[in-house]
Amino acid sequence: MCGLVGFLGGDFSNKKLSTNILQEMSDKIISRGPDSSGIWIDETSKIGLAHRRLAVLDLSPAGHQPMISSSKRYTMVYNGEIYNSLEIKNELINAEPAITWSGHSDTEILLAGFDTWGIKETIYRITGMFAISVWDNELKQLTLIRDRLGEKPLYYGWQGSESNKAFLFGSELKSLKKHPQFSNEIDRGSLSLYMRYCYVPAPHSIYKGIKKLEPGTILTVSLNNKYTQERYWDARKVVKNGFECQFEQPIGEVTKNLEVELKNTISQQMMADVPLGAFLSGGIDSSAVVALMQSQSSNPIKTFTIGFKEAGYNEAEYAKLVAEHLGTEHTELYVSSQDALDVIPKLPNLYCEPFADSSQIPTYLVAALAREHVTVSLSGDGGDELFCGYNRYLFANKLWNGLKITPASLRGFVGRSVQSFPDAFWAKGFKFLNKITPEKFNGVRWGDKLQKGAGVVGSKDLISLYQGVVSNWQNPSSVVIGEGEHKSIFSTDIEILSSLDDVEKMMAIDMISYLPDDILVKVDRAAMGVSLETRVPFLDHHIIEFTSKIPLSMKLNNGVGKAILRDILYKYVPRELIERPKMGFGIPVSDWLKGPLKDWAEELLSESRLESQGFFYPAIVRKMWSEHILGNRNWQSQLWVILMFQAWLEDNA
Repeated sequence: MCGLVGFLGGDFSNKKLSTNILQEMSDKIISRGPDSSGIWIDETSKIGLAHRRLAVLDLSPAGHQPMISSSKRYTMVYNGEIYNSLEIKNELINAEPAITWSGHSDTEILLAGFDTWGIKETIYRITGMFAISVWDNELKQLTLIRDRLGEKPLYYGWQGSESNKAFLFGSELKSLKKHPQFSNEIDRGSLSLYMRYCYVPAPHSIYKGIKKLEPGTILTVSLNNKYTQERYWDARKVVKNGFECQFEQPIGEVTKNLEVELKNTISQQMMADVPLGAFLSGGIDSSAVVALMQSQSSNPIKTFTIGFKEAGYNEAEYAKLVAEHLGTEHTELYVSSQDALDVIPKLPNLYCEPFADSSQIPTYLVAALAREHVTVSLSGDGGDELFCGYNRYLFANKLWNGLKITPASLRGFVGRSVQSFPDAFWAKGFKFLNKITPEKFNGVRWGDKLQKGAGVVGSKDLISLYQGVVSNWQNPSSVVIGEGEHKSIFSTDIEILSSLDDVEKMMAIDMISYLPDDILVKVDRAAMGVSLETRVPFLDHHIIEFTSKIPLSMKLNNGVGKAILRDILYKYVPRELIERPKMGFGIPVSDWLKGPLKDWAEELLSESRLESQGFFYPAIVRKMWSEHILGNRNWQSQLWVILMFQAWLEDNA
């Protein structure tokens, strides 16, 4: 795992200055690659590349980047791992001219493929996670490539004046900011998207003129400012084709074949020249990954989990039981609230773009724990999107089936009526429910839930309803000053999914946007912040293509998701160790905002600060903050997304 940066165009009249700029850009992402660094410049072509290396395969200098191909045509910097690199190398044995190998790094194998087959044909052949930047000296053309599911990040964009424009690209925004042509103008349309989803979805970024390369995409650019972009792998088409060609075999046979596919993928991803382990929460996804790892290893797999002492936030005890049953070398660490709170000041630099999934905090803590023992860790991310694991799929589907029989005009009227009453009215009116409902529902804020529901009952279709369900802010323009939000997946690119079952549509939407833009961002930045490589077996594109053909009835059985994955897991782990309510990876944000984070939040949300910055309507924010502190409403999600922007802005202004 590594980090890359570079720029095309701009002022290359002073090589020393260009080298210094690249060095400064590279130094900003040193945690992505602390083992070594490299810089390559071609002043005539006005192209510069820099690389930070975290050595995982071929630890020798033969794996150093930037690396030039044998033909001298291609120069590349690359972040990721190619899991089938040995297969690719075997295919190249009879290449003409014959290849003389300097080492066994996947970087060298990729470049040999480019020389032999060309860039696009090589990319079709490879399996892995990657962000690639390669300069073609023959065509004088830069090519950027991102892996199929978006495990590895890649930002890009033209910056500067017309007379001195530069095309910047890199693994993280903080490196691009070190280039003198970078403009840090915040894109308010992206800010509105962030307020809605708690992340900025691709292709947008928080800065004007800078984009994220979308998963499965190849972009080519030259000095004449022209660039082309094409998808070499499209999750939308994969899901659609899988739905139309579903397996007809009995579930037992499909389960057996899925287990074989998963074992093969995990075997590939266990290859490393450095210590390797896995995150283990004790849930279905991570337990399945660890079980299949251990079944193929003669030595105990190293597993890691963190625990919280707060009731309702701790899964470490379950992870320990699973680890004991599987015989892994398990390490657990119980962290205090203060340990978690100490992570918060690090978040703006770690994520370098506003990001408000609060599980970023425990994710960082477990990554830091793992890094003390290993350099590579496998995770179970992606299982919810592939095997129908989120409760919201069933909730939204049931809600829509009930709502769609009622005229939209009537539903809209009911929703507006509920929202027309002040929050205090519902807070007072629902107090009695806490007295008559079962103890497990104590603390449930029924008024908050009613207000949330009122915002989606008028939805015109399932997709708009699901957008409401996953929206942190139903109407970002009510709080963000300026232009409205950009389009997201809910308004583009989903017509191809129209033939899918309603639940499968929601799963597909999450796989295309929520998974790469939230889950994978969270894991990548947290892990790379401590120089840990993470691998995600469920997101091997062969697994995606296989699971897309599995009928929903094999994933969702009697209202229980991940049915087929459970069947595989129960061959290795007793059912009673796994069967329990889904807990998630959360933290007690609401209580912290009223307690240890109160002063921090008050400073960031002060009326004078909000007014001087000019991004949010101060009156709206202050009202919510007051209601939360007084306990009238639980605004933790809405306030956290604002606070994470404010903290990021303070660090990146």
